[in-house]
Amino acid sequence: MLRTPIPGPIAQRIVAEDRQYLMTSTKTAPIVAASGSGVWITDVDGNRLLDFASGVAVQAVGYSHPEVVRAIREQAGRLTHFAGTDFYYENQVRLAERLTHLTPGDFPKKVFFTNSGTESAEAALKIVRFYRQRPIVIGLLGAFHGRTMGSLSLTASKPVQRARYAPFVGGGTHIPPPYCYRCPYKLEYPSCDLYCAKILKELYFQTAIPPDDVAAFLAEPVMGEGGYVVPPPGWHKTVKSICDEHGILFIDDEVQAGIGRTGRWFAIEHHGVVPDIVTTAKALGGGLPMGAVIFRSDLDFPTQGSHSNTFGGNLVAVAASMATLDVIEKERLLDNARVQGGHLIARLRELASKHPEIGDVRGLGLMTATEFVKDRRTKEPAVAFRDRVLEEAYHRGLVLLPCGRSSIRYIPPLVVRSEEIDEAIEIVDAAIGAARARA
Repeated sequence: MLRTPIPGPIAQRIVAEDRQYLMTSTKTAPIVAASGSGVWITDVDGNRLLDFASGVAVQAVGYSHPEVVRAIREQAGRLTHFAGTDFYYENQVRLAERLTHLTPGDFPKKVFFTNSGTESAEAALKIVRFYRQRPIVIGLLGAFHGRTMGSLSLTASKPVQRARYAPFVGGGTHIPPPYCYRCPYKLEYPSCDLYCAKILKELYFQTAIPPDDVAAFLAEPVMGEGGYVVPPPGWHKTVKSICDEHGILFIDDEVQAGIGRTGRWFAIEHHGVVPDIVTTAKALGGGLPMGAVIFRSDLDFPTQGSHSNTFGGNLVAVAASMATLDVIEKERLLDNARVQGGHLIARLRELASKHPEIGDVRGLGLMTATEFVKDRRTKEPAVAFRDRVLEEAYHRGLVLLPCGRSSIRYIPPLVVRSEEIDEAIEIVDAAIGAARARA
């Protein structure tokens, strides 16, 4: 599987050149990919690595799926782009129609196409501000919605993402997250009676946040960058009922959790809530830059020009999206995400029973995480240890990504098989042992 150490000689050269010519960003490991197939990546030195990162949850149907590749080639041979949103395109209409049927809610909906998750968040924030004529949007501490200035005003997963960028776009405010493993109120579910949701009405609306000034509540159905935190049952329903009581719109950020990742088309379906607006990207594009905002039709802008873009709904990206949705349906990948997700979380719990450094295992479908701690009693985050596990894993041929303060996320393509999960678990097991030996 591995022909050279990671990074090999060619990769080392490219990494050095990257540092010379590209802006400092968020590099996790010195892996230089050359090609991919299914759940496997081959790097420039010929090393074959098992990928449990999926391009940060982008490659839902695996790398180089022939149906997605075919759709891209055929559309690129006809037309790649024609004056953006100034004219009309049938494939955009077909994809928009399909998305309105896939998202929760039996009311009329419309779609705006974007190029990324952060642009989807920006569009949603503009919609609610325009429609509600209220200045405040509430988000969660620990949430991630993007890095452009509007979405950054609601992003609060890591200080480095916000440092030196203030003042932010006005109106963004936050409340503590429904993070049961690290409950900010030191309570336990279910005896807590969902205080982390009810506090919105019982405390914040009575003190710092006038409810009549709130346009929307923005939340992920499963917190992504902030640690793959799954809210307790009833949290979303409680928050949504509070929002409905005060005429506050509910924005569901499905950028990382959507398009089948959790075993449903959209993760909010697990919570039994129908949002007013859904933002999506990542897996929607089948590997190409693609996002969308799906919203109630009555929230549409009344005049042209209130919002637009140039590349949103790029014709090749739309073709890739349609093919990706086709593959998910034809290959029953929602079922596979549920079945293999169950297998994955069971195997991760086996690791937790063996390694005391794993404090928590959580997730939905193929969106799972392990949180590493120095001590299970104190729950002190083991950040350096987590980082060593990541390093030891890629040295053994497994691609993983961090999330939260001390967690690792496991997000293989939805085509993953049980034997590939078992292989990944063996590598993580060895990586934890090696990281402990280095401590």
